[in-house]
Amino acid sequence: MTVSHPGRLSKAALFLVALALPVVLPVPAASAANSLGMRGADLSTTQRALDLGAKYADARGVAGDPLDILKAAGVNYVRLRVWNNPRSGYNDKAKVLQYARAVRAKGLKLLVDFHYSDTWADPGAQAKPAAWASHGIGRLPTDVYDYTYDVCSGLKAQGTAPDSVQIGNEINTGMLWNDGKVVDNDFTNLGLLLKAGYAATKACNSGTQVVVHTAEADSDAHARWFYDGIRAQGVQWDITGLSYYCYWHGTMANMAGVVSDVRSRYGKPVVLAETAYPYTTADHDGTPNVISAAQPCSGYPATPAGQAANFTAVQNTARTAGAIGVFYWEPAWYAVPGNGWDPADIAGSGNGWENQAVFDRAGRLNPDIRWTP
Repeated sequence: MTVSHPGRLSKAALFLVALALPVVLPVPAASAANSLGMRGADLSTTQRALDLGAKYADARGVAGDPLDILKAAGVNYVRLRVWNNPRSGYNDKAKVLQYARAVRAKGLKLLVDFHYSDTWADPGAQAKPAAWASHGIGRLPTDVYDYTYDVCSGLKAQGTAPDSVQIGNEINTGMLWNDGKVVDNDFTNLGLLLKAGYAATKACNSGTQVVVHTAEADSDAHARWFYDGIRAQGVQWDITGLSYYCYWHGTMANMAGVVSDVRSRYGKPVVLAETAYPYTTADHDGTPNVISAAQPCSGYPATPAGQAANFTAVQNTARTAGAIGVFYWEPAWYAVPGNGWDPADIAGSGNGWENQAVFDRAGRLNPDIRWTP
């Protein structure tokens, strides 16, 4: 799946000071009981759905705010992506600040997911935002610093400083391509960008934890290649984030091994920053579903009960392996006309994820879905 600083120091001076004086924070570790303290939902499309008049209801059919409904199901953390300048406006800085107020009003914690793009950034695409398109690596670290600081400061000024931020989204081979792409095992440029994002976050709010997120739950070798690479560049981070979708990343036993390995190897808490599973094979909006198999992963049919069982198993497996959190990706993104996947054509594009929402086509919650400590 977005400037100026107070005080007498220049932006460059603030950047250098922050890099020279890193803040080492106590971060949550798995307790003896291996509890999941971060029980999350990525609700980045929910604001648009509500603006369009979408309705949500709990498992009994009682209408309500999706934040209240999900909180009652065990959610305590909301993840919101931020794009720099998406054509639709969703989810730019202003939209994120607006929904962050609603999130905090419900007593929920906030994770801001910086894509550093005007559109989706993931393992297959990490396009620079248009405003930075001509900038090379000599300028991009300052861009990352300024933008990260600006968004974080805006959130902090309104009383919603993020509890966590991601510096990049699923950056398996880097971000802000091609300058920040890892080529021939060279992590130099990516290291500069990640250091800038970390420094800006701590300069804005020292208590905000920095997540470095990859979709590398499939392989110890892949995860080690990436995190060893950035560690060798002196990159600091507070939480290791992994995506895990069983239909892309393999068995849960394999995921457990990766979680355990990165937790011990880097000495940092681990979260599954994304997971999901379908509850149906039906297509409710005419856009083909990303996952349409009747049983995408062995033992878990694409039914409401299968979806809930899969999510429970993911949580239990991650918890036992020592993870401190699991986030469901876009559980509220059911088929709502006008809430499409393409930020350049949000009204005209469909939603290939709607069969993986935990709310059905009428906006009613799967009765068996629970986020558990």
